[in-house]
Amino acid sequence: MSVPSLAAAPQAVNLLDAGSLLSAFGALGIAVVLFAETGLLVGFFLPGDSLLFTAGLLAVPGDHGSVHLALSQVLIASVVGALLGAQTGYWIGRRGGRALLARSRGKRLHEGAARAEELLERYGHARAIVLARFVPVVRTVLNPLAGALNVQARVFTLWQIVGGLIWTVALVLAGYGLGSSVPDVDRYLLPIVAVVVAVSLIPLAAELLRSRGRRAPEGDRN
Repeated sequence: MSVPSLAAAPQAVNLLDAGSLLSAFGALGIAVVLFAETGLLVGFFLPGDSLLFTAGLLAVPGDHGSVHLALSQVLIASVVGALLGAQTGYWIGRRGGRALLARSRGKRLHEGAARAEELLERYGHARAIVLARFVPVVRTVLNPLAGALNVQARVFTLWQIVGGLIWTVALVLAGYGLGSSVPDVDRYLLPIVAVVVAVSLIPLAAELLRSRGRRAPEGDRN
């Protein structure tokens, strides 16, 4: 994942690049990306974690080239996009999420659906909805899946708000805190974002390892 120079606006927008998205669209881009990532199945590839963290970094007062973000705008855009996206995904699921997922040929999407369903069964609705916010792909699929499985709307709404607030505010403030404490943090944007992406994939990797560990004894018994 590359982060372009923030000294000038990019010629083309790279949807996989947090820096490019923020340079082109600012705080509005945060809301749109998080809405798509958490509400629409086509948004599973978007960089939610790194976008939030990078936006927090770039909200620190200073010279960030063409990018000028206000912390209040970043927080509002993040929360609005994440909460509206999840709620939209849920209602899409209530109105035919299983059929939409069945028509998709994306392997990662189907793997994410399997993990999302497993989270719901293992941890219960409340914990699963909150935990899913921190797992790439799963946070995209769990919302429509919860709707398709007829999770109560009141339960889903309550816990997706809790999870959405924790996820967005924590990552934005983490980026802002780092940017406030490290001078000229822009110089280290590429490795910092790389670390954020790697850390965001840890829950996904841990879940895969646990799944393989559970399947191995079953295979031995067969």
